[in-house]
Amino acid sequence: MTLRKMAYDGLQHGDVVLAEQHFARLLEIVPTDMEALQFVASRYLVRGEAMRAVAMLLVADQARPNDPNTLHQLGTAQMATGDLHGAVASLQRAIELAPHIFMARLRLGMALERLGEAHNALVAYFGAVNTAQVQGRWLGDSTTAPSIRDAVKHAIRFIDVERPRLFHQVLEPLQQRYGRSELSRVEDCLAIYLGEKALSPPDPRQKPKFLYFPGVPSQAYYASERFPWHRELEAATGMIREELRTVLAENQPLQPFLGINSPAELDGYLRASGNQTAAWDAYFFYRHGVRYDEQCASCPRTSGLLDALPLARIRDHAPETLYSVLRPGTHILPHRGVTNTRLVTHLPLIVPPDCAIRVGGEIHEWEEGRCVTFDDTFEHEAWNNSSETRVVLILDSWNPDLSEAERAAVTDLVEAIGDFNRSTEVATPQG
Repeated sequence: MTLRKMAYDGLQHGDVVLAEQHFARLLEIVPTDMEALQFVASRYLVRGEAMRAVAMLLVADQARPNDPNTLHQLGTAQMATGDLHGAVASLQRAIELAPHIFMARLRLGMALERLGEAHNALVAYFGAVNTAQVQGRWLGDSTTAPSIRDAVKHAIRFIDVERPRLFHQVLEPLQQRYGRSELSRVEDCLAIYLGEKALSPPDPRQKPKFLYFPGVPSQAYYASERFPWHRELEAATGMIREELRTVLAENQPLQPFLGINSPAELDGYLRASGNQTAAWDAYFFYRHGVRYDEQCASCPRTSGLLDALPLARIRDHAPETLYSVLRPGTHILPHRGVTNTRLVTHLPLIVPPDCAIRVGGEIHEWEEGRCVTFDDTFEHEAWNNSSETRVVLILDSWNPDLSEAERAAVTDLVEAIGDFNRSTEVATPQG
């Protein structure tokens, strides 16, 4: 029987001491055997011999660089020796190689907190908790190993203190500029986002996926009179349609609005009412705040007009402006948007019969050249039951019931939330 098999046999019978002896003998023959190095190092850690564990794991790291399990174990051992900087370096390498290892993220947060790096510790703890919970772990005591429950609870308490502090710091300069009372609704908005206050819109049909701004009217559609720039946009319908027809005639590349193509992935988002495949395509001028220069250059008058409008502009989030191309027989299934701080406007350009949108249960039939603005945090859907393509120009603008100060604060707050979530590898809803 080989030494490895004898070690396995010892483990099978619960004799870890015997298993360690056989793995240690194996290392005398093959000093770089990864399994033996990791096992013996783990036994050193159990006995409090952290320095010997580190030495052994450094050999393993040299023998097989960039093994995330070795690096995680090495970081743990380095923490036990008090080498917090070394632990941070090892654990960060482990996470880069294997982002799903939430225990490495937790230990990284612990090391960073001990070093006094509160913000970096917050990022690590938040990433740890979210990564674990996505995998069905750390949702409560029943899904958390007893040995780490206290550490997990500490991490959650740390997040509950430090994350609000981070976002409140973002608002402080604007509170000093405009006065705290002017931004009281923004404070309530942040409290709802953080779960400190309940989300309770006046209209229960309204359910934003990301950020709810309280204290503004809750309504599915908004009167065109609230947006003086509608008149300018409607007057330019002919010009905008002309550039659109050039895009279509030249077969300029469109992209799926949802970013997915396969029927399996589209299930739940789109449905075909006829024999043709459901398709919702887009010709973007801006997407999540990023300008598409080539498309803007192809439609200079349309993009120039859009750039002059008072659209919501938030880095990595807004504006969103595009030709929305809904193919024949396509039904966009009910869905909701991310925030009521901004509204969505459609300028219909090509509208065949039997095309409409429903927002909050209220149906609106598009009319070419007539803007319609709605709050997409109400459940909404759209359909083209004709045999021709329907196209509308879509753009988003600020909710007119927000003040200048509130718009500035929401901009800074959403950018800060996005930056923080990216640093923790947690997705920020966009739409």
